[in-house]
Amino acid sequence: MKFYMAPLEGITGYVFRNAHYDYFHPADKYFTPFITPGLNSRRTSKALKDVLPENNRGPRIIPQILTNRSDEFIYTEKQLAEMGYDEINLNLGCPSGTVVGKRRGSGFLAFQDELNRFLEEIYGKAKLKISIKTRLGKDVPEEFEALLDIYNQYPLEELIIHPRTREAFYRGKPNLAMFQLGLTKSRCPVCYNGNIFTKPDYDSFCSQFPEVTAVMLGRGLVANPALIDVILGERENIDKPCLRKFHDRIYADYSEMMSGEVPLLYKMKEFWNYAIGLFTDAKKYGKKIRKAQSLKSYHEIVNALFETEEIVEGAGFKPKE
Repeated sequence: MKFYMAPLEGITGYVFRNAHYDYFHPADKYFTPFITPGLNSRRTSKALKDVLPENNRGPRIIPQILTNRSDEFIYTEKQLAEMGYDEINLNLGCPSGTVVGKRRGSGFLAFQDELNRFLEEIYGKAKLKISIKTRLGKDVPEEFEALLDIYNQYPLEELIIHPRTREAFYRGKPNLAMFQLGLTKSRCPVCYNGNIFTKPDYDSFCSQFPEVTAVMLGRGLVANPALIDVILGERENIDKPCLRKFHDRIYADYSEMMSGEVPLLYKMKEFWNYAIGLFTDAKKYGKKIRKAQSLKSYHEIVNALFETEEIVEGAGFKPKE
């Protein structure tokens, strides 16, 4: 099985990816948070910093692009090719309201004729391999069959399927019947993404789909950076010393790249939004971390957390139902 790290905006930048690569069983591919192209835009230049070769010296990185304009896509693809990349990913899955409202991400799925023309242009002009991360559709799962007909017209490197619609967001369970349709009908290799938070989740999925050869791990891998190790039987669970080293590494690296307490504090709070579920009394300490107003207070809380609480056996990300 190949394991991919999913892109989570604000979380899985190069600091997190590099630390994960160094401390845990590496993912086979690390997909970057999306780059929103704008020809010569400042925002795009900032996003490209995350994929600069000097910031990514270990992991295999797949830059992800979010756009519905072929000229923007090709412009950014050329920049990434000059950096030495050989594969990029098109985001057709982001469910954010601001993204969907601009007909990007999963919002683009509702405009299938436009999407088809877009794919014809980028696959006709791009020199890099292009994979696609998709949802089942914008509103209803039944949109997916027509989308597959479109995807099958082009030489996709890989189709990563998150089997929910945009309207479902992250609620409920993934639609495995529709995933099976994609697995059966797709002419390119298929990767699964969705709700693999623990080893039992992974084992259950594999028992239903033994032919799948790649899975993308998102919230589960961010919440427990040792999830791949656990799945492969290399360790029973993450332990406190290892998690502490990982925490201290990303804290130190963020400290070097950020100016002032507030941005650093905000970034570490994002980390704990996921990882706090590993601990007993997660609710109590999660609340304390969220309320921390200074780095001094933050360190006191985190030190107490590691000193007094234990890792929960079989812990992982707990989605809100």
